[in-house]
Amino acid sequence: MSLLDNIGLYFITDRNLTKKTIMSDVISAINAGVKIVQYREKDLSTKEMYQEAKAIREITKDKNVILIINDRIDIALAVDADGVHIGQDDMPFEIARKILGEDKIIGLTVHNTDEAILGEKLGANYLGVSPIFATSTKKDAGKPAGIELIKNVKGNVKTPLVAIGGINYENVDEILKTGVSNVAVISAIVTKENVEEECRKFIRKIKDYTCNVKE
Repeated sequence: MSLLDNIGLYFITDRNLTKKTIMSDVISAINAGVKIVQYREKDLSTKEMYQEAKAIREITKDKNVILIINDRIDIALAVDADGVHIGQDDMPFEIARKILGEDKIIGLTVHNTDEAILGEKLGANYLGVSPIFATSTKKDAGKPAGIELIKNVKGNVKTPLVAIGGINYENVDEILKTGVSNVAVISAIVTKENVEEECRKFIRKIKDYTCNVKE
């Protein structure tokens, strides 16, 4: 079992939703016990993005937290991040792997079982199954596929899965009941006043649920 099988809460940054700053959110998430952070940025210049990603890399490295950069392979290489997350319309997976090498993590967004099976064959380190519920944080996320998508993908691949899209504290139980315990949460955390406490709430719920299942 790899660390990616047991991510738990997968924290993603969002400059447009946060009440504070990206750095503040990342520090709060790490303090809460998050094991992986995805830096997702669409609005900054490349130079500004590099500078912010570099600062986040220093924090995550010091705390032994995985840092994933969304889309931007150049930024991931520049700051020596642990890997990237790419979508179906981003850099082709094979090219991303050639550029990054075998040691880096590459997560791939999938929207159906066929994409998941192909992603596994290509060698994705984890698959972001999306969107499960309706989400406003990604305009091109598509129509929510529901819990059945998670169940179908889980039944066809062995690659670690991360559920993404509209997940909040109230509906996360539906994800956990499928046997998938890795969940990506954005708005349900970063729009709140106390990001650290919100992260802790999710981490506790995931831990309690998985412990009860094992018992």
